[in-house]
Order: sequence, then C-alpha cells, then structure tokens
Amino acid sequence: MSRTGVLARATRVEADSGDRELLAHIETAARSAELVLRRADGRDIVLPESLVNLVLAAAHDLAKGNAIFALPVETRLTPNEVAQILGLSRPFVARLLDEGEIPSRHLPGSRHRLVLLSDVLEFQARRERRAEGRRRIIETAEEADLPY
Repeated sequence: MSRTGVLARATRVEADSGDRELLAHIETAARSAELVLRRADGRDIVLPESLVNLVLAAAHDLAKGNAIFALPVETRLTPNEVAQILGLSRPFVARLLDEGEIPSRHLPGSRHRLVLLSDVLEFQARRERRAEGRRRIIETAEEADLPY
C-alpha cells in the first residue's frame, strides 16, 4: 500500500508582500489583546491561549516573508521527509537514524522506519545550539587573537 507524503498533505501558508506589514502590526498588537472568532450568526468565540500563540507565531514568520507549514508534532515522517525538512541528504539522515542521533521506529515486520516530527525538531534544536556554541568559541578566539 502506497503512503501519501506527509509534507504533500501539510498546510502551507504564504503571505503576500502587501500583507507583511499588517501581520507585523497584528503580531505586536495581539500580545496585549484577545483574539476573537466571529461566527456568521454574529456570536463571538474567544480563542484559547494555545491557539493565540499559534497565530502569533505564524504572524511573526509570515511578516518576515517566510512560508509556514502546519503539522502536528506527533506526525510520523519517513527518512526522506526528514531529509527534506532538515535540508540534508537521505543517506546522511539514514546514518543519523542508525546512530540514534534521531530516534526512529521500525514498522512491524519491515525494515522501513518512521520518525516523529518532535524528534526531528529536537535534533534540529540541538544542532543549532552546537553551531551557536562553535560560533561563540570562534568569536572569542578571534577577539583574543588566539590561533585556532
């Protein structure tokens, strides 16, 4: 049975260049306001804080000109999809999975693996922290005029 790619089904949102200024304003103004959904019958529904946080995060990225994908962090990805998200080659991702750098689970009775999006995001955060640490070490060495 063929599996439709998760990334192909993900909701992709992009802002028009004319919307970016409005989104930046919404991001700033909404921090001290509540967001309300007005129904067709005129009744209002106050959005919960979790949804407000999602809207603000989306407004932030859209205002910067970035497109966003909406995926639950519990989404299970193939190694190929992980490679696409991380911008890495599939063989390199396979090695990361083999080494346990990114947790994965084999499908029952199969050599195929699935990876939780939350594990991919955690790996990416670790990777970014290490890169930031290396950058700071280099800056410190250059400021102190030390060879490295």
